[in-house]
Amino acid sequence: MRKIIYLLSIAFILFSCTKEVVIDIPGYKEQIVIDGRIETGQPPFVLISKSKDIYSPTDLNAFLNSFQSGAIVTVSNGTTSVQLTEICTDNLPPGSESFIAELLGVSVADLASVQICGYTSFDPLIAGEIGKTYNLTVNFEGETFTASTQIVQPTPFDAVFWKPDGNLTTHGYSWATLSDPAGQFDAYLWEVKRINLGADGLPKDDGFQKPFGPVFDDQFFDGLTFDFFFDNPSAYDDSISDKFRGLYPLGDTLVIKFSKMDRDVYEFMEKKELQLATAGNPFATPTNIPNNITGDALGVWAGFSPSYDTLICQP
Repeated sequence: MRKIIYLLSIAFILFSCTKEVVIDIPGYKEQIVIDGRIETGQPPFVLISKSKDIYSPTDLNAFLNSFQSGAIVTVSNGTTSVQLTEICTDNLPPGSESFIAELLGVSVADLASVQICGYTSFDPLIAGEIGKTYNLTVNFEGETFTASTQIVQPTPFDAVFWKPDGNLTTHGYSWATLSDPAGQFDAYLWEVKRINLGADGLPKDDGFQKPFGPVFDDQFFDGLTFDFFFDNPSAYDDSISDKFRGLYPLGDTLVIKFSKMDRDVYEFMEKKELQLATAGNPFATPTNIPNNITGDALGVWAGFSPSYDTLICQP
């Protein structure tokens, strides 16, 4: 009887300590979203859209309708200032289709089925150059937004190679040897594109793809030389055997695009990739993505300095 009374008392105390928690969720506020980039040897490219309420429709039409036109967008490198031209996917300058398709992450054939307007300039005086800082100004709906980014000195690989994984003989990861510069902040982005032909006679990949965790900095390997590997982001569909998931088969040929960025761009990219990797996980830590846009806007103005290597998957 004493044990029962004791347990009932403990239960009464525990339940009497409960407290109703009321969470005040802020109301939705529409914001301008600026997604711009410039890299070595390439023209600037800027997309402008508006943010959407989490409860708003998420179909393709809603996505396409979020993009905005009519902005005045200017890019300066300190000596040259150029106002970008608004171009749309249904009226592209001849010869620009591949460039625009890769920036948008779609195939050239799919450009005709989407209606997106962006801002760019093919003036060679404003193309990306290593060591220069690029300032972005966007005037839209009576507001002005600015950002700055730098194209830093790239760090090419010492070597790239493929080797079979474990006991396999026909499948493996893509590997690289990197010598990180000492005594400075360095951040990297790994992208890859398979260029050998598939069964349809076309290159296996239309554009560059990112593997899992493609963005990293040198916090733990500053000044070191080391080997590391990445998986095949295209090798995860149901047609691939579990033991070959994420691996490159013997004979694949790929181009590795290894880019560097400044600290602000890294902070944006790293948090964005983290959020994408944990989307839908109720136990993941909420992530706020920083941005380098001044004014009440979201997004990033990103400078990249890529180096390229071709890797043939053979021992």
